[in-house]
Amino acid sequence: MPRYFIEFSYDGSSYHGIQKQPNSLTIQEVLEINISKYTGSDINLTLAGRTDAGVHAKQMFAHFDIDSVFNQNNFCRSLNMMIPKDICISCLSTVNKDSHARFDAINRTYEYFIGYEKDPFNYKFLYYLKDKLDINKMNESCLRLINHKNFKCFSKSNTDVKTYVCNIEHAEWVNTENGYRFSIRANRFLRNMVRSIVGTMIEIGTYKITDEDFQKILDSEDRREAGYSVPASGLFLSSITYKNIFETSWKK
Repeated sequence: MPRYFIEFSYDGSSYHGIQKQPNSLTIQEVLEINISKYTGSDINLTLAGRTDAGVHAKQMFAHFDIDSVFNQNNFCRSLNMMIPKDICISCLSTVNKDSHARFDAINRTYEYFIGYEKDPFNYKFLYYLKDKLDINKMNESCLRLINHKNFKCFSKSNTDVKTYVCNIEHAEWVNTENGYRFSIRANRFLRNMVRSIVGTMIEIGTYKITDEDFQKILDSEDRREAGYSVPASGLFLSSITYKNIFETSWKK
């Protein structure tokens, strides 16, 4: 059967995460129901990754196989009319039948947004924090993330994974007009990893812990040693990178 990739984005505020689960509204469920209606075939999506309840995505991918003929030209436009306004499909692409949305991803980039001024029009997409942060200190500690491998201390407890090793390629804090943005790129992420990294680094930026303390937390491999997990509202999966897998594409 032909295999297709879809590229999409979403505001995760109203969903219990992306992955389908019983008795909860999820992004995957909404997409599968509507793609099945459009194509006339039962569709099962394989996601490029998971995001928790309340987390957003600027770019996410999934693949599906289908043995029936459907109109690819109108796929994005028609689906966007069918699905809720907080989800948008931007592209449909054919790929080799062995291509995989999750396993073929080279890296993923997350961004976390913090605001220090209350904003009633943007509260769903940032973490309001009244404290000013020393991002120079925080960026010094970002180097420790890049040079480290085992991130068990930032993983949600009782997570069923085979390894806690992640290769972080980039981590940086920058100032924004109304606060700060943290960006981090790696080959994989553990559950709750980015939010607990941000919570711990806020303690560096407010002088509650030192850069040396941060290294001790990394070496501990103990979630209890790290800082708090910041709210989901400020977290975005901003991009996923693949290499030369897309063939024919139909954009919205």
